[in-house]
Amino acid sequence: MAPKLDPFRFVRTVLNSFMAESGLEPRIFGAKSLRITHANEGVVKFELNINQHHLNRLKILHGGTIAALVDLGGSLAVASKGHYSTGVSTDLNVTYLKSGGKKWSKLRATAVCQRIGKTLAYTSVTFWDEKRQMVARGSHTKFVALAVAGSEPYTVPEGAEKYIAEETDAPMERVAVPKGGEQAAAMETAATEEPSTEEPSEEPSTVPGGGEASTVPEGADQQVAEEAPAPKP
Repeated sequence: MAPKLDPFRFVRTVLNSFMAESGLEPRIFGAKSLRITHANEGVVKFELNINQHHLNRLKILHGGTIAALVDLGGSLAVASKGHYSTGVSTDLNVTYLKSGGKKWSKLRATAVCQRIGKTLAYTSVTFWDEKRQMVARGSHTKFVALAVAGSEPYTVPEGAEKYIAEETDAPMERVAVPKGGEQAAAMETAATEEPSTEEPSEEPSTVPGGGEASTVPEGADQQVAEEAPAPKP
């Protein structure tokens, strides 16, 4: 029988399983960009080094990245209660408060298992940027009836021993800044600007950013789609 692990080591073991067995998490996060920094019963803290594939086309953290972290964070919060199997999702909600950051910056999060019963587990995940400003919060409800039944707290099932985390992990590797990009990286790690409080323009001919409607911004000409033929009457 596998040894009983402390919550910090156990949650990292569950994360190892996600990275090895799941199809989504290793593609989005990988072992070098996501790291658990703390885990106790009911609470997990983790951080993400934001890389290119975490961004949207505005070059800021993609909302889908945060949504995926709410999903994963909720599962890790359930794991922090001693359950290797973390159930399936029944509900997931995300509220975005401001930009989560740019490339090379760091996103920090705290996931909490607020309540777990025989059937459902209720979790919440809160996110902060490098300036300790809250950027998003989410909730994740999971069906755990099959996951919690008969499980031995903080032990891994037979066959999963290969995922047991080391007692001490090396610090997360910092993704290398491309040669010549140190200045850009330094600028991108700065906190993003607060949303403008100016009233939106009522002119129908303008769009956010000062551009004109139905026009392509300078530098994006190569992305203009080909004109489709007019439909036949």
